[in-house]
Amino acid sequence: MEIGSTIRHFREERGYTLDDLAGRAGISPSYLSEIERGHKRPSLKTLDKICTALNIPRETLIPAENSVSLGDKIRMVRQEKGYSLKELSAKTGISFTYLSEIERGVLHPAADTLNRIAAALEVPLSLLVSHTENWIGKKLKDVRESLGLTQSALAAQAGLSPALIGQIEAGKVQPSLNTIEKIARALGISPCYLLVARDQLEEMLASMGPDLRELLLNENVQAVLRQICYLNDKQLRFLLKFIEVFKQAQLE
Repeated sequence: MEIGSTIRHFREERGYTLDDLAGRAGISPSYLSEIERGHKRPSLKTLDKICTALNIPRETLIPAENSVSLGDKIRMVRQEKGYSLKELSAKTGISFTYLSEIERGVLHPAADTLNRIAAALEVPLSLLVSHTENWIGKKLKDVRESLGLTQSALAAQAGLSPALIGQIEAGKVQPSLNTIEKIARALGISPCYLLVARDQLEEMLASMGPDLRELLLNENVQAVLRQICYLNDKQLRFLLKFIEVFKQAQLE
């Protein structure tokens, strides 16, 4: 069943009116009505509220086989960054209507459009487009098990639920940037390790000379790279400018 009709099915099964469920979920009755009729596509946060109010697992509304779509990822990151569609439209130069259709899955953007969206959201493009393989979940599980941590132990250290850790490892949930950062801190690794696909890393390493690859194994260099992963766009641009000035001074 569609998400809207599924919500209505469980609502009526529990004897809730629209007002009852809306009040329990903390959303307006009119918005809930539009969701049930398929006129509105709720955010993942709203779906979580509805599932909690209905006392059903989120997988009931978002089956594992319907993994988070490109539009869902863009909307999820946009909302986490605190941008409205209009604000993201202004930052990207892409029309509000076009962005809305991308998030609703009506249109699939061209590569250039995706690059502009990723740059405006300050996230790697791979975070938005890599969804055919559960490499984030696999990497997470590998690191967790190598440290001898159970899902519950990691969840406790990261301030998350064991169920969420399990869903990420199983590829049922695409974690938000905030969640990835919490997990990375708990594991003592860089968020970049979880965000960048293995094949991308291998491609980058293959293009490097042996001297550069050996340099990257240096502990001090790795410590610097781990810090760079936490820089925002403005800080990174400042660092690159500093390096450029430093290299120019060395030449002179």
